[in-house]
Amino acid sequence: MKKKSYEILARPTPEEFAEAEKLPVTVVLDGIRSLNNVGSVFRTCDGFAVEKLCLCGITATPPDREIHKTALGAEDTVRWEYYTATTDAVVQLRAKGFTVIAVEQAQGSVMLNEFGIDPDRRYALVLGNEVFGVSDECLALCDGAVEIPQAGTKHSLNISVAAGVVLWHFFQSLYLRR
Repeated sequence: MKKKSYEILARPTPEEFAEAEKLPVTVVLDGIRSLNNVGSVFRTCDGFAVEKLCLCGITATPPDREIHKTALGAEDTVRWEYYTATTDAVVQLRAKGFTVIAVEQAQGSVMLNEFGIDPDRRYALVLGNEVFGVSDECLALCDGAVEIPQAGTKHSLNISVAAGVVLWHFFQSLYLRR
């Protein structure tokens, strides 16, 4: 076995990617402290062709050397916006018809593997702070919550890992099955 070459992978150029159809998903980062996590989420959003990334509260924004370390240029290919308050982003997304889902262990949350994705909807996925999770104010505005099933002793995953797990679930349901 050997690795595929860049030519065989045939990835789009940044210009082609900008024009390409996107996953009808926006990711909302609610007060993320780690610039490495922010950069990793940018890269994951690029990989899954996410429509947009909302950076909220204390979440850092590009250009930033630390974000670039893990984003590796995805901060230039993924459309993003900054909001002072996550609740403002959520209110605006709901007004535009998005179904807003918190990625959080909350009362009434649905296990990710049991969450049915409607191909006719646009989704906004809210990922919370590394210590405190999705803020209570933001959670109150969400249409629901999904929880990632886990079997270990820790009660959560790193935010960048959680973003990858959840976005893969949406990507395989909405993008790969077209």
